[in-house]
Amino acid sequence: MVTAAEILSVAAFGEGRHAQAFPSFGSERTGAPVVSFCRIDDFEIRTREPVMEPDAVIVQDVTLIHQVDLFSGLSKDGYVLVNTSRDFDELGFGDFFSEFRPERLVTCPATELALELLGRPLPNAALLGGFAALTGQITMTAIDKAVRDRFAGPVGERNAAAAAAAFSFVTSKEEELARASSD
Repeated sequence: MVTAAEILSVAAFGEGRHAQAFPSFGSERTGAPVVSFCRIDDFEIRTREPVMEPDAVIVQDVTLIHQVDLFSGLSKDGYVLVNTSRDFDELGFGDFFSEFRPERLVTCPATELALELLGRPLPNAALLGGFAALTGQITMTAIDKAVRDRFAGPVGERNAAAAAAAFSFVTSKEEELARASSD
């Protein structure tokens, strides 16, 4: 997620916005959970403090959901993107997210998309494509360019394809939700 946050910040810069990305390592041991932050704003960002009240949370590793308080500080208007093919009820979060805005909650099989398109279980680019679709805070064009700039040649092409596939996946889930709520 450190790389994903960096790519997201580069994409924001590419759109003329201000951004900063930084990781937070807890107990520095192999396999310890890593949290990475990205701030994006239309104005200069002066703070260097950890993000205590995020507007969005991306969960790359679904096994952390019940081990770490990933949603601490997230408001009921926040965005949640979780890397899994399961839904929130299957993850045991049906009640937890009951007061959140359902159109801002989505699961996306980013690892599966990465395996299919990259041949490796590296979901970062796919999650960024899903984030772009879910939040509208960054364009898919900016994500595509930042991914291709970070990873040259065929690796960049495959990562960009994974980002585009996740963008399409999340967009189609949002359309399904909109149709269901209008019925």
